[in-house]
Amino acid sequence: MTVPAFEPANIDLFAFEHVHLVGIKGTGMAALAEILRARSTSISGSDVADRFYTDDILDQIDVRPAVGFDASHVPPETDLVIRSAAYGNDNPEIVAAERRGIPVLSYPEALGTLSRIAPSLAVAGVHGKTTTAALAGAMVQSASIPATVLVGSAVTDFGNRAVLHRGDRFFVAETCEYRRHFLAFSPSVLLITSVEGDHQDYFTSDRDVATAFVEFARRLPEEGVLIYCADDGGAAKVARQVRSERPGVKLMSYGRTGIADAVISDLPSTTGESRFSISGFAGEWSTHTPGEHTVLNIAGAAMGVRELVGDTAVDWDAARRGVERFAGVKRRSEVVGEFRGVLVLDDYAHHPTAIETTLRGYRSFYPGRRIVVDFMSHTYSRTRALFERFARAFSDADVVIVNEIYASAREHSDKGPTGRELTQAIAKHHRSATFEPDFDAAAKFAVSLLHRGDVFVTMGAGDNFRIGQRVAKMLQERA
Repeated sequence: MTVPAFEPANIDLFAFEHVHLVGIKGTGMAALAEILRARSTSISGSDVADRFYTDDILDQIDVRPAVGFDASHVPPETDLVIRSAAYGNDNPEIVAAERRGIPVLSYPEALGTLSRIAPSLAVAGVHGKTTTAALAGAMVQSASIPATVLVGSAVTDFGNRAVLHRGDRFFVAETCEYRRHFLAFSPSVLLITSVEGDHQDYFTSDRDVATAFVEFARRLPEEGVLIYCADDGGAAKVARQVRSERPGVKLMSYGRTGIADAVISDLPSTTGESRFSISGFAGEWSTHTPGEHTVLNIAGAAMGVRELVGDTAVDWDAARRGVERFAGVKRRSEVVGEFRGVLVLDDYAHHPTAIETTLRGYRSFYPGRRIVVDFMSHTYSRTRALFERFARAFSDADVVIVNEIYASAREHSDKGPTGRELTQAIAKHHRSATFEPDFDAAAKFAVSLLHRGDVFVTMGAGDNFRIGQRVAKMLQERA
């Protein structure tokens, strides 16, 4: 049977009685399952056998995923199927749904349907979107704003979940530029943190990336709002094009530059803390999360919440307290622990700009402490396209350990460069760079170097966070 024609933009996600999710253990998919379950929708799903942190979340909402993918996993009562973006139309459960005439939505399409139910804030950007969306959620939570917030990673303040339920009057979501997935979303307010070249396996050039963000901004309604970081050249360029095309859209900016609508100014701070003011917002702001990028993300999140909800509808004293208490996002300067005086961190930075910004933040936030980095580059295409920038990105690290490049499943070629070649390039600009592809050997090498007072950080979008776990265990055992 052929699937009847339907328009995803007109779908009411809550009108279906039983939804089956293919790839339900993914962060966003599990969050969707939570949102649907909160509306009393019956849920089933399937995924691989490996156990992830989302398994605990699914257990709590009484969903037991089928193991593997098979047509028989789609229950007879299913009236909608949502598939993770990781799975295509050749998945046997998608094939079965099509044969049975069951509508199928991708995760981005399903997320898009939620953006049309209530006024919505979309947080987008090559860097910073996850933390910015989570910070908006911290404000929502602390100020008791009736909103649902969905972030692309587990958030400590959300109980290590990716979704926060505070009501259905507003919707805040992290949206992704990869394969232009965010074009399924219909925002009332769009916040752009940064725009530059990335995802070289899909985008053909920096201009192609910028064009995608302009296309997204075109989805704003006539009275919509575009918020952008004035300090980011790519975001500012997108805003200029939107201004010329859409004079009815309200443009608002934030940053250090004096031309921004919301200007950030530093205030006296202590070690391990950043204090600052944001023009247009009363009071002082404080964060215990390192990095100048964190301060920018807070300013962007504050503007996004204000434009979505309305200035007078927000208890800003409470919102600032939420930011000050903000404990971070999984794999974003995540504190693994401190062992024998060594602080072990894990961070998702996998682009030269993010690496430089994050390490600069650590250097400022942890003055006088030696910084040892274990880095795993993510995708051959990104490493190849930004090779020289990667080579120069570690100037604020004292020691760099490089693993083999993470071979992403979305790439079909492993044409160089190799991790060893990247290490050699880094060594031309850095006094201490070592290639170590074996995780056990990398952990042992790191522990042999580490001393009380050091900061050890695993960095990248691959799985080298496991090295940090091994380093923590070895330091504990040594104690």
